Amino acid sequence: MSIKGLEWTFDTVACAYEKLRPGYVDELYRKLFDYVPLNGSSRVVEVGIGAGQATLPILSTDCKLTAVELGKHFSELCAEKFKDYPKFSVVTGKFEDIDFESSSFDLVYSASAFHWIPEKTGYEKVFFMLKNGGVFARFANHPYRDKGNPAMSEEIDRIYDKYYYTYHNREREILREYDEDQARDRAYIAEKYGFTDIKYAIFQRTRTFSAEEYSALLGTYSDHIVIDEKIRNEFFSDIEKAISRHGGSITIYDTIDLQLARKP
Repeated sequence: MSIKGLEWTFDTVACAYEKLRPGYVDELYRKLFDYVPLNGSSRVVEVGIGAGQATLPILSTDCKLTAVELGKHFSELCAEKFKDYPKFSVVTGKFEDIDFESSSFDLVYSASAFHWIPEKTGYEKVFFMLKNGGVFARFANHPYRDKGNPAMSEEIDRIYDKYYYTYHNREREILREYDEDQARDRAYIAEKYGFTDIKYAIFQRTRTFSAEEYSALLGTYSDHIVIDEKIRNEFFSDIEKAISRHGGSITIYDTIDLQLARKP
C-alpha cells in the first residue's frame, strides 16, 4: 500500500528504515551480474538509495557508483555508511531533476524506489543515460502478511478498517500476494520505451517478527507514517495486542521481483 506524494516521509525515519527494512537475496545479484558483469571501469547509478539496502553488492564489484536520494537524512546516512568506498558518491535531489550525461552508464538500477517516479519520465531518462548495451535493473520487495495464521490476519484486517482505512478515507484493499504475472507485466513496461532483451525473475523468503518488531516495521511505511500520531499509536498498539493473542509472532512472506532490460 503506497500513496503517491508520500516519498518524503521515509527520510523522517531514516535510522529505523535502515534497521528494519530488508536487503535482497544473493540469487538476485547473481542473476543481475550474469546479465551485466561489472568491474572497476563500470559506471553505475542507483536511483533512490534509501538506507543502502541494495548498494553494497554493487559497490563490491569496484564500479563507480553514484546514488540519487531525495532525502537529506538518507544521503547523510549513506555517505557515512559507504565512506570507505572512494568510488561512491551520493547526490541529494529528485532523480527527475538531476542532470546526467547521455550514453554514459553501464547500469542504472533502482530497488523498491522506481514506482515513485512517473513512468514515462523515469524510463526515458534511464534510456538517455545508458550506453548502448547498458542495462536498467528494477527490483523490489513485496511483503505479504502471515498466510499460516488466518485468524490473526482477519483480526488485523479489522484493525486496519478501524484506523488505517478510516484515516485515509479509503475502502479496504483486497491483499494479493505478488506473483510472476505481475513481475512479467512490470518487466515489459521497458519495451514501450525502446529497451530490449527483457528478462525477469522472482525470489521468495520469509521473515518473522515479534509484535513489537512488527509495529516498528509498520512505522517505516509512508502511508502509516502520515497517520496522526495519537491514532497511529493506538493503531499499532492494537496490532501488537492482536499478534500477542495469536501466538506472539507474525511471519511475512516476501516475494522479490527483478526486471532486467537492455538499451540496444
